Amino acid sequence: MKGISRQKIIVSVAPVGNNISPPSRNPITPDEVAKEVIGCTRAGVSMVHLHVRDLEGHQTEDLAAFSETLDMIRQKSDIIIQGSTGGLTALSLEERCVCLNDPRVEVASLNMGSVNFGETVYINTLPDIRFWAGRMRESNVIPELEIFEAGMIQIVQKLVEEGSLLPPFDYNFCLGVQWAIPANPKSLEFLKSLLPEGSSWSVLHNKMNDLSLLAAAIGSGASAVRVGFEDSVHYAPGNVAQTNVELVEKIVALIRSIGFETATPDEARRVLKVKK
Repeated sequence: MKGISRQKIIVSVAPVGNNISPPSRNPITPDEVAKEVIGCTRAGVSMVHLHVRDLEGHQTEDLAAFSETLDMIRQKSDIIIQGSTGGLTALSLEERCVCLNDPRVEVASLNMGSVNFGETVYINTLPDIRFWAGRMRESNVIPELEIFEAGMIQIVQKLVEEGSLLPPFDYNFCLGVQWAIPANPKSLEFLKSLLPEGSSWSVLHNKMNDLSLLAAAIGSGASAVRVGFEDSVHYAPGNVAQTNVELVEKIVALIRSIGFETATPDEARRVLKVKK
């Protein structure tokens, strides 16, 4: 019916993965990543999650390829740029947040604690988190709080109480990482129940095999969902996307089929209270 406004969902894409095999084509170079991101914007994405990588896809503290990628994205897309402060714990604290040195970064991931990642440990101590949160405040960058375990929501509350972390920010539930909280609706509802009332939250599904958990998140009140080769190439059992654009098209079609709409980049900026 005309005149009825449909709820807007922010769709984010993390386009660069690891160990991607044919028929999926993993973008690596600035030109490849930019083309994928521009295509994803046209398909309905409003934010892109990017690590600082070199020309071979390895994480680095050198901003050259990252900034070149943003140059090309900005020629044809107004998508929100989200930088990553995650990745290799072998890098220094400053090296892990080097993306904040590019003024086009508007949002950045902020991991809210340490967690087992398969056979390794992903280290994010409270002093580390305070450092990155401070750098984000200095750069007027909005934190996206990465939640891998329920106790990390308590860490958020502690950092807010002591003034190390200030709103606005968004909680992002990272479900499906091996040995962290599992990817299922029970985990989703449990994490959601721990949030302060009125919190904005989003979901990514690591090693996703289908879109069912993202659909459940949207139906449960998520403001955003993420797809992309960093998380998974699958959109249905036995079916893989050749490009990130194909994944985006699948999630956008699902969003629209259940009566929602996708947010534009500017609409997403208003929801996330982006300052830049």
